[in-house]
Amino acid sequence: MAAKDIFHGIVKNALQKDGWKITHDPLTIPASGVTTYYIDLGAERIIAAQKGEEKIAVEIKSFIGLSFATEFHQALGQFNNYLVALEEEEPDRVLFLAVPSEVYDTYFETRHIKKVIERFSLHLLVFDPESENIVLWKM
Repeated sequence: MAAKDIFHGIVKNALQKDGWKITHDPLTIPASGVTTYYIDLGAERIIAAQKGEEKIAVEIKSFIGLSFATEFHQALGQFNNYLVALEEEEPDRVLFLAVPSEVYDTYFETRHIKKVIERFSLHLLVFDPESENIVLWKM
């Protein structure tokens, strides 16, 4: 199992402040006998109007390395592998990539990255590390 991202606790707190119950830390997903994936967090919340629940999985990335491009490539590949495994094991759970607001504002609003997000249907959870709040859900 990989080490927790430096923002792990912050995103966990932000989700709880937003009304989510953390159900898995990490969320363990088998991948058709090939490997086991460990997605950072699994969470749920009750939807009163629909009398049901929403389920999400959240993979947290800090993007603090030397190369945004390298980290983005890794995050995209990881996201897509997790997405396929979730579709097989927990198809009712929506996968999100959690990124700090400063990284989102600097890189994720560029034309190229917007196209990649759209092409691969990346769901984003943007959080403010200082206030420990979610500032944007992007689906």
